[in-house]
Amino acid sequence: MTPQVTLPRTQDIEAATTAQRELAAYLATGFETKLVQLVDSQGRLHPIQLPMAALQLLSEILSELADGNAVKIVPVHAELTTQEAADLLNVSRPYLVKLLETGKLAFHKTGKHRRIRFDDLMTYKQARDEASQSALDNLAAEAQELRMGYE
Repeated sequence: MTPQVTLPRTQDIEAATTAQRELAAYLATGFETKLVQLVDSQGRLHPIQLPMAALQLLSEILSELADGNAVKIVPVHAELTTQEAADLLNVSRPYLVKLLETGKLAFHKTGKHRRIRFDDLMTYKQARDEASQSALDNLAAEAQELRMGYE
């Protein structure tokens, strides 16, 4: 069962903003120390070793929360349902199913259900994003050549 995703409350946004700034400042120092200390309600310190990748991910999560966005973490080895994949691509589920059925996006079946590997979805998304950016670059170049007032 996937956890319910909810938007952060005002106090969560404020706390995330402060924490993200402080964590970003720490990460900018380049120190390799990964020892973080948590303080419980009695003021006792609890040291915890964290991989640098976890601190960077935490910084990204805090940034999203500070912007008022809900956050959901998906393991990269995960297999997604068609709805989860559609949500990540910001497309409708029927459109995603068409991508699967036309072979534009790899999938496999688990019983009757289609499953998409997260890394396959991200590869497709990156290619789609690059194609979109290339098309925009071409349109901008063409507008410049035609002197359409976008200088």
